[in-house]
Amino acid sequence: MTIQQLVFYSFAFVAILSSLMMIFSKNPVRAVLYLVLTFFCMAGVWMLLQSEFLAIVLVLVYVGAVMVLFLFVVMMLDMEAPIIKATLVRHWPLGVLTASLTIALLIMAVGKQHFGLQEAPMPLPKPADYSHVKALGNLMYTQYLLPFEIAGLILLVGMIAAIGITFRGPRETKIQKPSVQIQVSKQDRLRIVKMPSQKRLPKENQV
Repeated sequence: MTIQQLVFYSFAFVAILSSLMMIFSKNPVRAVLYLVLTFFCMAGVWMLLQSEFLAIVLVLVYVGAVMVLFLFVVMMLDMEAPIIKATLVRHWPLGVLTASLTIALLIMAVGKQHFGLQEAPMPLPKPADYSHVKALGNLMYTQYLLPFEIAGLILLVGMIAAIGITFRGPRETKIQKPSVQIQVSKQDRLRIVKMPSQKRLPKENQV
């Protein structure tokens, strides 16, 4: 067994173990932390597959942003372990059925008949100055430029739709209007108020 195979089996074993601990953990915070560990292990597997861009994106985006948000949400929610355990026990037949269908679809989609060593051999070693990010960028902005632009347009439309749905109309709030601010003169900005002079107290009343 080579060092690369040993590292792969180590990452794969820890990823499977942490994913199972995530499912069966009674504490939601620990479940999120186990999911973070699973993401780290999968990033290591992707590094072995010479996909350093995907590995870095998985760590930075999912672990650094999405999972931190999940962790804050879980910590703010008031969830009790007995309620979660009772719900899991109650719906275990549906969970087993869904998991079985998912595993069957995965085997059919990424089985040995499609991604075996004969159909998809191991990648050849790349030169020292090879950049996976550069190759991915060239491929994305040349061959897949149209799907990339369509995906960006769909995301833009979705963002505008979300803003339109959540917008509740103008509110009576204090906002700045630059067009009105630049029309104000110096006399309107500053007003000097003269305070009445105080009368001096008699000497006998001064302390």
